[in-house]
Amino acid sequence: MNAKRRIPSETTVAVLMGGWSAERQVSLSSGEACAGALRRAGFNVVPIDVTRERIVSILQDLRPDVAFNALHGKWGEDGCCAAVLETLQIPYTHSGVLASSLAMHKEKSKAIFREAGVPVAESKIVELEIVATQHPMPLPYVVKPIAEGSSVGVHIVNSSSNGPAAIVLEQRDLFGTHAMVERFVPGRELTCAVVGEVALGVIDIVSKSSTFYDYVAKYAPGGSQHILPAEIPNDVYRKCQQYAIMAHQALGCRGVSRADFRYNDQPGGEGELILLEVNTQPGMTGTSLVPELAAHAGHSFEDLVTWMVNDASVDR
Repeated sequence: MNAKRRIPSETTVAVLMGGWSAERQVSLSSGEACAGALRRAGFNVVPIDVTRERIVSILQDLRPDVAFNALHGKWGEDGCCAAVLETLQIPYTHSGVLASSLAMHKEKSKAIFREAGVPVAESKIVELEIVATQHPMPLPYVVKPIAEGSSVGVHIVNSSSNGPAAIVLEQRDLFGTHAMVERFVPGRELTCAVVGEVALGVIDIVSKSSTFYDYVAKYAPGGSQHILPAEIPNDVYRKCQQYAIMAHQALGCRGVSRADFRYNDQPGGEGELILLEVNTQPGMTGTSLVPELAAHAGHSFEDLVTWMVNDASVDR
């Protein structure tokens, strides 16, 4: 975890959190946790609950040495916030404008992963009315927003479902006019973080609330069990790390990212391993995966956020 060293006592870090996406509450939790860790590491920390109306003027007046981006979801994670920071020439954490926007758009990022040789599940973009009234592909399949994170709006449609996912019509604010429909891959949920250009360990996530790692499993205390290191074959473990780095590099990510996988270890599944998505703004709460992976590699939460501040720059 090598990066340019900033002297904590001489460095003011603005922690950007909150925002107005569907993941506002998670962002506040991430921001508060990161702000606390940065204070313990000796930095001068200014938490900012981001609003559309004032964020630019606040940053212009404050002129922090670094902006720590703890925003999740739209605007914070899709490259828009990075664009503001690039315009103001304030060094910031995480990925730049292009990598962030590509990673957030599930279908565009999939095209990049395929080109890079990283396996993904078959999918297509379908009008919302069609998703709500008929099955766009053979069961089972997954319906998800094209550009949201944290499993917001994700629905699994299988033989036990009561027909197509009509609920999407009640969630137009999340979906817009179209949804992504993707082949469901049964089995285990695995995740691997990349810090800089180094892949950390692999976690096997066992959700206690559903058949997949949904929003509740991600953020509710006790919502999931994290097995670290994942008890999977060595070659699958190494493939997760390899694919995480390949995806990180293919998108042009910077700083920290997290790659999520499905591993089909069920009878007849032939050990299929597919990449679901790359998160350029992974959660940093008390139940989050990246701090846990860093700790397993011997780096405290304070070490992790310090590295991220030291890694911060513009032109990312």
